[in-house]
Formats: sequence, structure tokens, C-alpha cells
Amino acid sequence: MANRAFRSRRGLIKGFTLLLMSAFTSIGLSACGAPSYNYAADTSAGMYYKVPNGYHQISQQDMNAALKAVRLPTSVWKTAFDAGAAPSAGDDDALDISQPFVFAEVVPLSATQSNALSYNTLRDFWLPVTSAARQAASHSFTGTNFTQLTDTIIKQNQGVHGVRETFQYTFGTVTDTFDEEVLTNADQTVVYTLQLHCTKACYSDNQNSINTVMSSLTVGNPT
Repeated sequence: MANRAFRSRRGLIKGFTLLLMSAFTSIGLSACGAPSYNYAADTSAGMYYKVPNGYHQISQQDMNAALKAVRLPTSVWKTAFDAGAAPSAGDDDALDISQPFVFAEVVPLSATQSNALSYNTLRDFWLPVTSAARQAASHSFTGTNFTQLTDTIIKQNQGVHGVRETFQYTFGTVTDTFDEEVLTNADQTVVYTLQLHCTKACYSDNQNSINTVMSSLTVGNPT
């Protein structure tokens, strides 16, 4: 799937970051069958999110190879988790996965990219969401029947801001639900993104845990 071509990736800066995984148990969760969560973090950039401990982390080597296959640079911090029984980096671009796949990254921006950044470019960071982007991509993008489910402006501490977008596209006979949170810092020099997708039925069945994952994205100190 050529969808990753819609990400703005040119002129990125190579950096080294530390992945921190630590067990996290949410306060106030029901003691009966409540999942525990693991944190993923880029400590140098101060980006944190959490996933249920049943999600399987994709190795950096496998993720780099998958991104390289679609001609995307591998010089930015990234993590991925697959909730499926047979986790694979290839599920990042798969259209018929029945369990959530999570991808996160920190993307330094060039001065040109920073100057061009807006809420709409954040919305279109992963796939075409705005009407202008969908029209521009109409001749090359294979997704049809776009449906917007949510469009939320997010503001965090220290000027961090961005959007959360939930939407659906149909590819052939498969309808996928995509959930993305795309944030930038006050100076708009870095983009922090958390992305999740699976089939429409999968998203509906796992909506509570998915919302916990997506709402956990924090730039700064974890909460």
C-alpha cells in the first residue's frame, strides 16, 4: 500500500534516542480482568504513550526494513506494536488486519516544513483527510468512501498542540478505520505522531482499549 507516501518526510535530521519500556498499571482500573499497560517513550524528545501489555513490539530492524521497502527514511525515532497473534511489521500497511496495529514516531522538521505546518497539514500527515488533500490525491490514492468520524483539536502543556483524527477508507471490499494523533511543539520544529488502524469491525470491538492508547500520547512528562 502506497499510503505512506503521503507523509512529509523530506529533509529529516538523523538522531539517536532511547526506547524505554516500563510496566504501568493504571490507578482506578477494575480488578476484574483489567489490562495493564506498558509505556513506550522517546526520552530525548519527551514523547510517551502506552499500550496494553498484550500488544507485541515490532523490532526496530523489522520496522526499518518495512519502511525502507516503501522508500521512507529510517533515521527518525519510531516504535510499533501489533496486537495480532502473529505480529508483523508488514501489518503497518496491511488492509485486512483484525487486531490493532500501532505506529509512533518523532519527526524533526526542516525550516521549510516548519513554516508550512498548519492544523490541516497535521491532519494530512498520514493519509489524505482534508478535502483539499483528498482531491489532490484522487488520481493516485486507492482509498474510497472516506468517512470522518472525529476531528479534535488537542492542546497540551508548553505550547504542544495538534489534532486527533478518526476516519475510514474502503480499499476494494475492506473498510479500515484509522486513528491518528499528530502533535507539534510550540516552535513547530518537531512532529510527534501516534497512529493506529485495523478493520472497521476490529476498531468497533476494541474501541475502549484503542481510545486508552490514543489518548495516552503525551509530550512532556507521562501522566
